[in-house]
Amino acid sequence: MTEIETLGARIDALEMRLTFQDETIEDLNKAIVAQWKQIDGLTRQLAQIEDRVAVGEQRADLAGLPEPPPPHY
Repeated sequence: MTEIETLGARIDALEMRLTFQDETIEDLNKAIVAQWKQIDGLTRQLAQIEDRVAVGEQRADLAGLPEPPPPHY
């Protein structure tokens, strides 16, 4: 092989490698975006659950109070 052919082969190999790296980066980016959407949804669900628990705790605290006497006393 001549020097020019060797350089051409190396350039071709580098171009193929770059193409595969670009595809891999795009695949990883898609995976990260999907995971971020899932994390965002789970974060919202957790906030809703925390709100429900807080309301339930408030109701439980109120249920433990003695009943006021009826109004005819």
